[in-house]
Amino acid sequence: MNNLKKVNRILIIAPSWLGDAVMSHSLIRRLARMHTATSIDVFSPHALTHLFEQMPEIDEIIENPFGHGQLNMRDRLNVARDIKSRRYDIAYVLPNSLKSALIPFFAKIPNRVGYTGESRFGLINRRHTLDKNKHPLLASQYLQLAKTDLSESMSLSEYPKLTVVQKDLEQTLEQFNIDPLRPYVCLCPGAEYGPAKRWPQGHFTKLAQKLSDNQFHTITLGGKNDMKIGAMICKNNQQKMQDLTGKTTLNEAIHLIAGATCVVTNDSGLMHVAAALSKPLIALFGSSSPEYTPPLSDKAKVLTRALPCSPCFKRVCPLGHTNCLADITADEVFMNILKQTESD
Repeated sequence: MNNLKKVNRILIIAPSWLGDAVMSHSLIRRLARMHTATSIDVFSPHALTHLFEQMPEIDEIIENPFGHGQLNMRDRLNVARDIKSRRYDIAYVLPNSLKSALIPFFAKIPNRVGYTGESRFGLINRRHTLDKNKHPLLASQYLQLAKTDLSESMSLSEYPKLTVVQKDLEQTLEQFNIDPLRPYVCLCPGAEYGPAKRWPQGHFTKLAQKLSDNQFHTITLGGKNDMKIGAMICKNNQQKMQDLTGKTTLNEAIHLIAGATCVVTNDSGLMHVAAALSKPLIALFGSSSPEYTPPLSDKAKVLTRALPCSPCFKRVCPLGHTNCLADITADEVFMNILKQTESD
């Protein structure tokens, strides 16, 4: 990219998944350092706009109105017309789909950077070839799009780093009647990909009981699809705890994670949020692999089981037992919480 003329405006075509969007911050941080007087905007799905608000390098968030799988060519042309008027010098297209590359192409942004993806010849005119052996981490893959020396490894200073305003955190704690002086642990029992990535609900229940017995306040967080699990954890806990699964916006969930003493989570989008907030973190891996999607933080502890059948990368355990997660006990997680909070 060093052969480009002066770059005044950059557009980031953001991913649709929460965890992937967090990983994009490595690229955004690099671009902000490379182009100090440049405006960096992001074209983001509505559900993720609050996440990008926690990235101080972003100047403007343009809402992506298209749902997953929607083509809507006429509407894309209209959106592209508006984006063309903003006169971007370069667009970084992070998803690998053909549809994600259409708007920068229609908007005639002169430099359109991304991986080849779904045969996007012409749509992407600065194409990179992905080498997953050299760069298995998604954040590193995004980062390579802005690097001239592709042999560089990813450094700690390039990890995603979200910023929460203290006043916003305090307002969210007050909104949910949470005592700011009482330590609390966030439990995130969900994982959108499927049950093979979820630590058993009964294990979360046992852990919540242990935390309550040791004077930790416990809060469950997650989306609408996690409400049933959150309700069961709360129902089976003999001590008072707060089940906020499905009851917060993403913005509020980010604030609550930022105020937590520790976070326990499956391999999920909220895991990456907690890592980017530098919170003490216990990350539970089952069907997926920490070799590819680890929490990028020096405060994270990964718990996993090296079983012959894992990682299988399946949504549902093909053997029907999910032992890769079931074998991780509540006692083990609790002891690691104590270690993480004592060392923080």
